[in-house]
Amino acid sequence: MSIGKDLLDGPPPTLLPVDTAAAAAFASGADAEQVVRDNPTSSLAWAVLSDQAWADGRVVESYAFARVGYHRGLDSLRRNGWKGHGPVPWSHEPNQGFLRCLRSLQRAAAAINEIEEAERITAFLDDCDPLIPAS
Repeated sequence: MSIGKDLLDGPPPTLLPVDTAAAAAFASGADAEQVVRDNPTSSLAWAVLSDQAWADGRVVESYAFARVGYHRGLDSLRRNGWKGHGPVPWSHEPNQGFLRCLRSLQRAAAAINEIEEAERITAFLDDCDPLIPAS
């Protein structure tokens, strides 16, 4: 006898479509700023820009770039069926732009003493996929 849905089951993983334009631009050696100009909705492009700013010691710019990419990624997740929770697996490469932005946002938030935000993002990352690499 079945009594209903297994309550331990969550929503299915959200798998974003391939970001072909940004991936092709990076493969051809394009500069991250140009890729963002040409593909402003690409979380991957914003993630690369954020990581470059971080590597250059421009923490506030890294935070800002990551925040834009995070919001662009949320838009894409919602367009692809995400309901505000559930897995967003790192192993699906097209998800990595969004997850890199989220990881960069957490890192920069901690660096500018946005401790509560950094903690929320840490939990969000774990909810998306506990196997996301540190960097």
